[in-house]
Amino acid sequence: MKRLYALLLVSGLMITSLELFAQKRYINEVFTDADVEVTTDITYATNIDFLRSSRLSTTSQSRIVNELTTLKTAVGTGQPVPATHLNPADTSSVIKVQQIKMDVYAPKASADTATERAVIIFLHTGNFLPAPINGSPLGNKNDSSAIVLCQGWAKRGYVAISADYRLGWNPLASGPTGEFERRGTLLNAVYRSIQDVKQCVANLKAEAAASNPYKIDPDKIVLYGEGTGAYITLAYNSLDKYSEIELTQFLNPLTQKSFVDTTVVGRIDGSGGASSLTLYGAPKASTEISAVVAAGGALADTSWLEAGDAPIIALQCIRDPFAPFDGGTVIVPTTQEDVVDVQGANVYMKKAVALGLNKAFVDMPDDVYTAAARAKYGKTYDYIFPAPLDKITLNDGLEGLFPVDVKAGASLFQNQAGPWQWWDPESPLAKYEVSTGVTAHMASLQSNPDMSPAKGRAYVDTIQGYVTPRLAVALGFYTTAELSTRSISALSGKVFPNPASGSLNIEMSNGLLIKSAKILDLNGRVLLSTELVNSSSTNFDLSSLKDGYYFLQIDTDSGLATQKVVVSH
Repeated sequence: MKRLYALLLVSGLMITSLELFAQKRYINEVFTDADVEVTTDITYATNIDFLRSSRLSTTSQSRIVNELTTLKTAVGTGQPVPATHLNPADTSSVIKVQQIKMDVYAPKASADTATERAVIIFLHTGNFLPAPINGSPLGNKNDSSAIVLCQGWAKRGYVAISADYRLGWNPLASGPTGEFERRGTLLNAVYRSIQDVKQCVANLKAEAAASNPYKIDPDKIVLYGEGTGAYITLAYNSLDKYSEIELTQFLNPLTQKSFVDTTVVGRIDGSGGASSLTLYGAPKASTEISAVVAAGGALADTSWLEAGDAPIIALQCIRDPFAPFDGGTVIVPTTQEDVVDVQGANVYMKKAVALGLNKAFVDMPDDVYTAAARAKYGKTYDYIFPAPLDKITLNDGLEGLFPVDVKAGASLFQNQAGPWQWWDPESPLAKYEVSTGVTAHMASLQSNPDMSPAKGRAYVDTIQGYVTPRLAVALGFYTTAELSTRSISALSGKVFPNPASGSLNIEMSNGLLIKSAKILDLNGRVLLSTELVNSSSTNFDLSSLKDGYYFLQIDTDSGLATQKVVVSH
């Protein structure tokens, strides 16, 4: 039985925010909202907009070459792009051009004296189609999760960038060659987006070598992709040879050549010859990055991964029906037609660990997030398909991966896919009818049924809690030893009885005061909490908890401490 996955490319987990370490830049929020400034709609690159250049296939080669010459001359000499090429409705030009934008979030100069700050580039979800045509209110640099994540990174001291990229493919191609057209147009969309992001990285580095307007460290740039954006980050990190797009699944059966023709779309770095449909030249600086984070998504093929690639941090729902957690075939959700085979986090993270890409994470301290992730490695879970595919076993030692065990939905496509995402149900994008009587809001609720800002922000807090310590280690800001957590007993505290049934007591015997205390489940979700204790003792009524293992975390005037507790009624 073939495993099929829909192409919405989003997944997630829900854990409420915790501060696990002492205040450290790049891990904790050391600035406030008022300390962060946002500069919007900065053009970082200009290139051909394939989504709106619909007449290319029916236009003479000579006209295309003439327009290309005009455009390449303008871009190459720093002149404005002729207005006719920027207006999709203007029929006097065939080639349409997109000015690709980004928003920059950064601590204000009045609050931050650092002159070389690490960078995180956020790449949104969206199925390589604009919202709501993609069936969702989401899919641009202004998505709610993008704004809150970038704001949070800026408060931690990063320069955070939410970047758009070029869209466009044909998911509705049908007929005898429809599968090949769907696959080819999607692979080219991924390829073009990699070119865009490489320009973003290279241009940031080139600016840093000159005026450095954003005060960045060009040697510490991270890519963070959500859903579709995760596919881009994973491919960016691993696709570096043309032979890698000549694997069997990337060949057009009608021609036995790669669907991605570099003579047409340019080389991986975006550059190309005079007749290539790209306006990029060679990048102005290195396109190397320091780490990638994939929230959902999948990798086209693990053979792309090699020693020397950047570390990978991944977060994915075990039962995500829209991107394979193991391996499978991506499909178009509306028609359920095949697109391309890919490999999910359970597969590519095993290869990443084997190659040593994630060796920096092996010694991460066993905080609640790390413990929750590691507790799932090697375990077998109920899966989303009928027998014999009704079980899935996670690989062991997947350091850097947070597998998310979300309760199974009533049907395949009702399994949670993007619970960290949220949107305004009353927005025009949400109210758009993607089919008769079905709005984008209604369609997206199927895999995110209890969507809300509170739920989405809780997921974002969890992502920050798991990801930022690992990024800080990968970027060389801290060692794992510097992030170590302490047990409550190491602070001369007592937790009793343990196992517990009705009540759990915490007492500090060395004069330390407890500021707050929390009980969390094995997914790191806060179940019970008490704030502003300011006492050497506190307790919890556990009567509402089911039997099982939990984490206790306390914040004292000597820092944080954790301990595992057992509830047994």
